Amino acid sequence: MPELTCQLKITIQEIRPPIWRRVRVPGRMSLEALHRVIQIVFGWTNSHLHEFDIGGEDFGNAEEFPRPGDPGEHRVSIAGAVGMEIKRFLYTYDFGDDWRHEVVVEKVEPAGPGEDRAVCLGGKRHGPPEDCGGSWGYVEFLEAIHDPRHEQHGEMLEWIGGGFNPEAFDLAAVNKRLATVKAPRSKRTRLQ
Repeated sequence: MPELTCQLKITIQEIRPPIWRRVRVPGRMSLEALHRVIQIVFGWTNSHLHEFDIGGEDFGNAEEFPRPGDPGEHRVSIAGAVGMEIKRFLYTYDFGDDWRHEVVVEKVEPAGPGEDRAVCLGGKRHGPPEDCGGSWGYVEFLEAIHDPRHEQHGEMLEWIGGGFNPEAFDLAAVNKRLATVKAPRSKRTRLQ
C-alpha cells in the first residue's frame, strides 16, 4: 500500500462562531499521535481523558482507560481506522467539559515528498481555555471577560492570566509546536 496523507477538518461542536482547524497528517500516524496533534492545534494541555468514535468503534488510551475490545489508539493508524468509507468521526476530550470535535476526512491521497509530519493548514479562532466548563461554560467565560460590569469579570481575567482574545489564531506558532510530533507507524491497522 502506498504512503497516504489525510486532510482533516476538525471543528469543536456546539460553539458559534465555529472554532476549527484543518490539518494534513500522515495516514500511517497512529490515533495516539493524532490525539497529540489535536491537543496542539486547539491549545489543549492533555490534562484529561479522551476517545475517538470512528465508524461505531471507540479508541482511546488503553493504559489510562482500559475497555474490553479496545486495541488502544497507539495500535491503529488514521488510514486504517477511517479506510476509504469513513468520511467523519468524533473525538471527545475531557469527559467533564465534554469537548466534542467533529473530524471530517476531506482527502485521503498518496503522500507527497516531505509529508511525514503533521501540518496545520489553517483555522479560525482561539481554542477555549482548559477547564472552562465546556461549551456553556465557555460562553459564560466570554461574557464575563468582555463585560467589566459582570460579577465574575475580575475573577475570570485573573484566572486566564489577564486577557484572552477569542478571535486569535497563530498558524505559525501552531506549526512550530506541531514540528515536535512524529508520525511513527502504528503497530497494527485495519486495512492490511
